[in-house]
Amino acid sequence: MLPFLIAIMASSSDLSVRVVDRPDLGPNRYYIGNRPPLTPSAFRKLPIGAIKPKGWVKKQLQLQADGFIGHLTEISGFLDKKDNAWLTPNGEGKNGWEEVPYWLKGFGDLGYVLDDPRIQKEAKIWIDGVIAGQREDGYFGPRANLKSNDGKPDVWPNMVMLNALQSYHERTGDPRVINLMRRYFRWQLNQPDNAFLLSYWEKHRGGDNMASVFWLYNRTGDEWLLDLAHKLHRRNADWTAGMPDGHGVNFAQAFREPATYAALTHNPVHLTATERDYEIMRDSYGQVPGGMYGADENVRPGKVDPRQAAETCAMVEMMLSDELLLAQTGDPVWAERCEDVTFNSLPASMTADLKALHYLTSPNMPLIDQRSKAPGLQNSGPMQLFDPNDHRCCQHNVSHGWPYYAEHLWLATAGNGLGVALYAPSKVTAKVGDGTPVTIEEETTYPFEQTVRFTVRSPKAVRFPLTLRLPTWCDAPSLRLNGNAVRLPHLGAYAILEREWHDGDRLELRLPMHISVRKWSDNKDSISVDRGPLTYSLKIGEKYQRQGGTDAWPAFEVLPTTPWNYGLVEGADMKVVERPFPHDDQPFRADAAPIEIHVPARRIPQWNLDQRGLVDPLQPSPARTDQSVETVTLIPMGAARLRISSFPTVSPQGHPWETPVVPKPAYPAASSHTYEGDSTDALSDGVLPQSSGDLSIPRFTWWDHKGSTEWVEYHFPYARSLSQSEVYWFDDRPDGGCRIPASWRLLAWIDGAWQEVNHSGFYGVERDRFNSVSFNTVKTTKIRLEAKLQPDASSGILEWRVK
Repeated sequence: MLPFLIAIMASSSDLSVRVVDRPDLGPNRYYIGNRPPLTPSAFRKLPIGAIKPKGWVKKQLQLQADGFIGHLTEISGFLDKKDNAWLTPNGEGKNGWEEVPYWLKGFGDLGYVLDDPRIQKEAKIWIDGVIAGQREDGYFGPRANLKSNDGKPDVWPNMVMLNALQSYHERTGDPRVINLMRRYFRWQLNQPDNAFLLSYWEKHRGGDNMASVFWLYNRTGDEWLLDLAHKLHRRNADWTAGMPDGHGVNFAQAFREPATYAALTHNPVHLTATERDYEIMRDSYGQVPGGMYGADENVRPGKVDPRQAAETCAMVEMMLSDELLLAQTGDPVWAERCEDVTFNSLPASMTADLKALHYLTSPNMPLIDQRSKAPGLQNSGPMQLFDPNDHRCCQHNVSHGWPYYAEHLWLATAGNGLGVALYAPSKVTAKVGDGTPVTIEEETTYPFEQTVRFTVRSPKAVRFPLTLRLPTWCDAPSLRLNGNAVRLPHLGAYAILEREWHDGDRLELRLPMHISVRKWSDNKDSISVDRGPLTYSLKIGEKYQRQGGTDAWPAFEVLPTTPWNYGLVEGADMKVVERPFPHDDQPFRADAAPIEIHVPARRIPQWNLDQRGLVDPLQPSPARTDQSVETVTLIPMGAARLRISSFPTVSPQGHPWETPVVPKPAYPAASSHTYEGDSTDALSDGVLPQSSGDLSIPRFTWWDHKGSTEWVEYHFPYARSLSQSEVYWFDDRPDGGCRIPASWRLLAWIDGAWQEVNHSGFYGVERDRFNSVSFNTVKTTKIRLEAKLQPDASSGILEWRVK
């Protein structure tokens, strides 16, 4: 599309307005972008500190500083400075993997964005330690990582630490960072291909390393760095040919690798591969609101219901991918995708005071408790409990979500201009035009209001372009300059306003928001309610109940105090109710949401929680119910910790809602030890596995016991005659910690004592099948399976049959 150009008179100066599909490409004299031969950047990131968040954004950052993230050195053992391998001069010591760089990546930026001396001082201790520990050959970081791949290096943790170093340099200009990165990347380039990017995490996430290579190249122009970029792509998992991995966090950060590489190759195949991978994931597992997909922690065929969850790690990594792709390509779709996750998913992953977090958050989640939800959710354990002391990777990695978002609110553009694609209350100070430093104040409570107001502060009149994103959900945006209407045809994604700007100029952008309904045809025809960039969720009464943690940093369950099993009356009128914006600037709280939508609904009595407290899957809409119509309240999805965000529709003539059949154990069972995320009920529930690594069904394990002798046993209400046993072992190789046991045997309770049965054949230890053993008939009230675990592995059972 050719840019549409109009010119009008406004405030005694000519104003040209162009509405375009992409930002202008061209030089910016003051801010770093891609240098040739890299494709020019559509936007350029401003130095950290140029943008001052205000209002609700600043509140999130302040809460983060006061919450568990800002005090994680007091909570996490991984951040213990004593003998920490990231701090010792020789790189020897403990805690040398991803946790420290995950936390520092956002913690340092938090201090820079907020100008917080305490946080900056703490961050510098770690930065100085990392720089001081670099070896003569260029390698930096914990030495144990040099030999963790059968004697070959694992560079994944360093990829994250590079982000922390880059931010520190952007803030301070410290030349030590450039020197470290030059030497380290020389070391990487010198590694033989067969010793580079070998392990699972680094092989899928090499695009992070490549982005850092380009960051350095854009500052130094060292052409050999481009050879390293080619090597990284060559050794990385192939995200160009398809989606090579379904791990939720891997995908969120790795799907952008082909587009990152496209800046060097100029090959459209690489650029389109990133969009294709995104669409595959969303079409297959993301037919839900909130901008994410069900990968708890991997995607699983058939597990597509909105009760499936996303890791908090995946949310912040998806936000970062969206931000980077927006800056690189200028495609406004990445801004809208970023807002979707930022507004609708991230806030609900933590308590409203940011003092605790989930590992997993689902679009439909009307109960938050400590019970394991496996196998409904793939990860077992208390994954949905709000706990600042647990959830290891997310506990550290969540730190960069809000700071990085704040750093991308404003961007430099071609023609020495400024652009805003992510609207939020803020203030930016940057050089524009002829080099004049201007400040623009952005006043708004967007996404909760429809108007964004800008005020220009400048020591003199200066001409420059100002680029504003026009969201696709808005069909009638409007502009006013110094009180005068600006004609704005909606023919593209960005409005570029160029004029001689004066001190005190006022610009008002209005983005009318209307209620819309999305139907998820691939998810039982359920629907979600949107207004502007916000999706709305059922307001459910919340009761916070302490469940562990410490007095300083407690953990919480959140229990529903009001009904949640509603379907919406399709086609009924919905009413928007505006409430005062909260005085404390925290709108992501159920009791403080500034926008509500009132909707007619009916309850579905048969829609319940399963035996582990996970919401039952949706059934086809419209669902049949004879319950009376009620008016329910919807609130922004990000403000709802307890939430129903994908609704069935309801009708008295709809599909009957079938009560799910819950597998029940055939026998009462006991064990020497049961992992908290598993259950002895799985031993005899009749749910048969597809393989020993089947993670989709209930399981029993002795995790995390290793090398020990363990047992399980059945208790019968009366004496039974038995002569055969079949056991199907759980073995989650290569990534899990359970394996077939070293050996096992059967014992029966006879004459008040355990006696081994007189068996024929042998006790089988084969994967992916039932291991059967026959024995002389015994009459008993109890039978025990005793297993000797392998020295370095635990073990488990998917099904155990006796007859």
